[in-house]
This record gives sequence, C-alpha cells and structure tokens, in this order.
Amino acid sequence: MGIYDTIRERALAEGFSAMGVMRPDALPELPDRLAAFVDAGRHGDMGWMAERMNWRGNPAALWPEAKSVIMLAEVYTPDHDPMEVVGQPDRGAISVYAQNRDYHDVVKKRLKRLGRWLIEEAARQGEAAEIKVFVDTAPVMEKPLAQAAGLGWQGKHTNLLSRELGNWFFLGAIFTTLDLPADERGRENCGSCTACLEACPTNAFPAPFQLDARRCISYLTIEHKGPVDEALRPLLGNRIYGCDDCLAVCPWNKFAAEAREVKYAARDDLSAPSLAELATLDDAGFRARFSGSPIKRIGRDRFLRNVCYAMGNSEDPGYLPRLRNLAREPDPVLAEAASWAIARIESSKAV
Repeated sequence: MGIYDTIRERALAEGFSAMGVMRPDALPELPDRLAAFVDAGRHGDMGWMAERMNWRGNPAALWPEAKSVIMLAEVYTPDHDPMEVVGQPDRGAISVYAQNRDYHDVVKKRLKRLGRWLIEEAARQGEAAEIKVFVDTAPVMEKPLAQAAGLGWQGKHTNLLSRELGNWFFLGAIFTTLDLPADERGRENCGSCTACLEACPTNAFPAPFQLDARRCISYLTIEHKGPVDEALRPLLGNRIYGCDDCLAVCPWNKFAAEAREVKYAARDDLSAPSLAELATLDDAGFRARFSGSPIKRIGRDRFLRNVCYAMGNSEDPGYLPRLRNLAREPDPVLAEAASWAIARIESSKAV
C-alpha cells in the first residue's frame, strides 16, 4: 500500500469522512477571484478577508516549502429537520453547526492527531515530513482547495457539495512537505437546480456561484458588528445565529452521510431555544450557556442584538417588558435593536 492510501485509511480511522490531495499551485485563478470579490465590497466588514490577500489567494505563498495539501472533510449532518424551528416565532433558529461543540476545536484536534501520525509514518518509510494544520482560522480558502483536491464542488450557494456527503461537512487542511499524488479536481454537478438560490430569505446570491456577504444572514448575525440594515431585519425572521436555508434544500443531501461525532449532535437547549429565556442572559449567563460553543465568540451584546430582531419579527407584545429593559443597555447597537423591536411590535398592535 502506497503512502497516499495509508494516509487515507488512517484519516478515515481517525473519524474524517473523506480525503483528497491537491498541489499548492493548482489554483492560479484564485487570486483574481478573491480580488474581484473584495473589490466589489461583497466581503462586507470582514477586514480579515482583505488582509494578507496574497496568502489567502495563493496557498503556495502561505508556506512555500509545502508540496502537497491534504484536504479533509468531516460530516455534521443533522439528525433533525433544521428548518422546523424557523416556523416557530417564539424560538431562536441557530445554525446546525453551532448547536453543540465548536468544530474548530474538534476538527483541529483530529487534524493534529493525523498530522503527528503522518510525521511518524513518513519517518518509518524513510522520509522526513513537516506539516501545518488549518481549520478556518488562517488565510486558507478551504472550499476551492477542497474542490481542487476532489472532495466535491462549490455549488451555486458557494458551499462545497459532494455526491457522497451532501453539503453538511466541515473542512480541514494539512499542508505538508511530502510530495503526494494529487487527486482529480471535483466537477460541478448542480445542473439546472436553483433550489438554494430561491431559498435564500435575503437574496444574497447576485448570480449562481456568487455570494454577497452583505446580504447573507450568516454574515449579518455572526460577522457583522454594527446594526443590521433595517430593510433586512424583517427577513432575518427568528434566525439568531447563522442560517441553513440554502444548505437544507439541496437535493444532494438525500445522499448525505450521517455524522459520526457525538459532539456535533444538537444540544437540547440549542436546537430551538426560547427567545424569552435568551433575552434574560447577562454576560456571565451568556458565557456559561455557550461555553465551548462557537456562539461564545460573538459575545453577549451582538447575540442579544439578534435576539431582539427575532422578538421584533415575532410581533409578540409579551416581549415588550424585556425589550424595554434591553433598550436601556449601554451597548448602543443592542439598545437600538431593542428599540426597533419595540416599535415593530407596537406598530403591529396598532394595525
């Protein structure tokens, strides 16, 4: 068995769902694609995307010594209908990936275990290997790299799709000095389907295979730090952290593999949390509730900003007392969100 097959066998044994290999210089078109996206302002206020664009758009520049990039997929397919909560205005809709442990921690630990094994296995076969592992926190464009490694293709919703895995999976990368055989690039198989584009509540796709983050609910509820455009707030519905609409409707999910990692199974208190309960969280309560969760990263004030929008969209007057308290919060963005929600509810009562 060659070293590629040995690595793949070990990766699957570690819990990854699929593996592919690409060359760091296999995407000469990537810098222009990234520059066009940023120049159009579609990255919103994600300044980190514009920073170090040379590295982000050119994997070979990130670590010049690397000869191969091992891309790995880890499935988190939900065991419940993620869209069911969207129809419950008294509940908050949290993206499936954030309903339990932070995948950055889970995937990175698995990558490091595989990486340590790879160094030892290479030495056993008489080769010296160095590695660097990345999980969504370094200037690495995982989705185009994964397509180049044959793990699937970037669909019309710009997320990665796979015939075998659907589109519910995380990506990780191991850059290595080992010279490994590269896989054939993944080919697009969306056909004439436009389900994901039509499902987007905010029309965040200017065209197939293009995303304007400034209209994407995942961006607005997670990355965007200021007040959300008032025209978009009603379209958020009760989505308080991320959005799964375009992923959930993809027909390729009928082939989706089941998640193997129990740490991705939805926590009971995060699959459909009560908006009324979330609105009472102080900073200590927020940190305790979301310890180990990716939600903790955005902080209590931004999270409650989203909760306020959801309460306003419910048009439920029962939320008014709590909203009036939140309207007196020192954070101006949170206070304004609560005031907006009050006005929306009171306006609906007057109709």
